[in-house]
Amino acid sequence: MGDKLRNVAIRTLSGAALLAVVLAAAYISPYTYAALLLLICVVGMVEFYKLARKNGAEPQYALGLVSGVVLFVTACFLFAGYVDNKPLDVDMFVGGLLYFVVLIPICFIAELFAKSQTPMRNIAATLLGVWYVAFPLTLMLFIPLMLTGGEWRAEAFLFYLFIVWANDVFAFLVGITCGRHRLCERISPKKSWEGFFGGIVGALAMGAVGAAVVGGSYGVWLGMAGIVAVTGVLGDLVESMFKREADVKDSGNIMPGHGGMLDRFDALLISSPFAFVFLAVMALCF
Repeated sequence: MGDKLRNVAIRTLSGAALLAVVLAAAYISPYTYAALLLLICVVGMVEFYKLARKNGAEPQYALGLVSGVVLFVTACFLFAGYVDNKPLDVDMFVGGLLYFVVLIPICFIAELFAKSQTPMRNIAATLLGVWYVAFPLTLMLFIPLMLTGGEWRAEAFLFYLFIVWANDVFAFLVGITCGRHRLCERISPKKSWEGFFGGIVGALAMGAVGAAVVGGSYGVWLGMAGIVAVTGVLGDLVESMFKREADVKDSGNIMPGHGGMLDRFDALLISSPFAFVFLAVMALCF
């Protein structure tokens, strides 16, 4: 009992510290928000490459990390233009894109000199780290702006996270209360279909609160909440799939009681591309 209480206390304190950091980053300025996403990106990519090494690949850490950071920072020039209502710095934006385009084939060339017996696996792991971690977090830069018509409001980002967390909490509570039918037993034996639908209800409820607090169309917020709920669960399962192959419980140990950065933000990595496309389509159609 003593160890259980200690673990709960550690998990609670760690979660409170994470929430404090997220709130501070969101409310200080849009640039601290971007810095938070960049931190998640870098740590998440390092954790992913460690998982890849445990699975027998030898990813190119430096090239992968630089590619991910260049992609993210290049998008920040576009993000800054929206936030400050200033013209886009075209030279910096195009230069970053060109640099990123060149970095990708360099991964292929570098493998020529790595003397590895698994070059295809290594290249695949390197590029997957960029597209699985850096690309979704780059899109996440713009989702709060898309929810508010281009105006920066910290609450838009926070309610996106709250939707993800409400989905997790309701899925857990419904799952342990009445979960009977396994959702994906091969990957995550504890997840149930009952918990899955309970999570959707929680996410929709939080989406409605987000629409009331932040403003905007209830239809858009509820539609996004439903998409985030479904794809967020898939994001959790995808990361569980990677960890199961690597035979590890957590992706890292940066957050005591919670595991790694990927463990906390795995739902974001799969949900943000779908949310981005949904919001873009809504903006074009309406």
